[in-house]
Amino acid sequence: MTLNTENLLESIMESLDRIPDIPLSDIPNIDLYMDQLTTFMEERLSHTTRYPGEDKVLTKTMINNYAKNDLLPPPVRKKYSKDHMILLIFIYYYKNILSINDIQTLLGPLKDRFHTSDTEPLTLSDIYTEICALDNSLLEEEKTNIREKMEMAEKAFADAPEELRDRMCRFAFISMLSYDVYIKKLLIEKLIDGFGEGRSDEEKRKESRRKRKNANKKGNGEQHVDL
Repeated sequence: MTLNTENLLESIMESLDRIPDIPLSDIPNIDLYMDQLTTFMEERLSHTTRYPGEDKVLTKTMINNYAKNDLLPPPVRKKYSKDHMILLIFIYYYKNILSINDIQTLLGPLKDRFHTSDTEPLTLSDIYTEICALDNSLLEEEKTNIREKMEMAEKAFADAPEELRDRMCRFAFISMLSYDVYIKKLLIEKLIDGFGEGRSDEEKRKESRRKRKNANKKGNGEQHVDL
């Protein structure tokens, strides 16, 4: 078996089983200070980092920069609410594939619901619960998709020299996974670009000014948000 299929598949599936979202019931329903917030996020998300124990999930600098760059509402009396934590979890996952501007655009509707009363429809907790359910429902489908790609990769480079075949099949597997990410990223960017539809002219002008401001910061060499 060219890619040591069984061992590699088992390792991949174990990794996938460790990435479900934090259940809403596990998110503290009390306001937290910065140190308490970073500790909670580290405890619940460190297993999703490439090098657990070395890579930081969130730092004080990151969180402060999110607030400065309008990704996250500022804390109230230095405390972060449950809604802050929900937004930070979304940011944590988005930041690996999306630009700052795209995250700001994507989180716009969520920030509009920030600290919405529980008596009103569609709170951030409602949104988070729905998204988690949708994400988790896709896990088995993703496992099947990965298995199929691995089987295709194993059949590639049949004529390659024996000493190169394992490496080239692994390269084929990585390339297929990367292409899948590339296609989905293009789709995500197109969908985010369409978020402007239905917004008022004033909202569109604010969005345009914000993007120009961020672009100018980068062009002038200013330090921008540390994701």
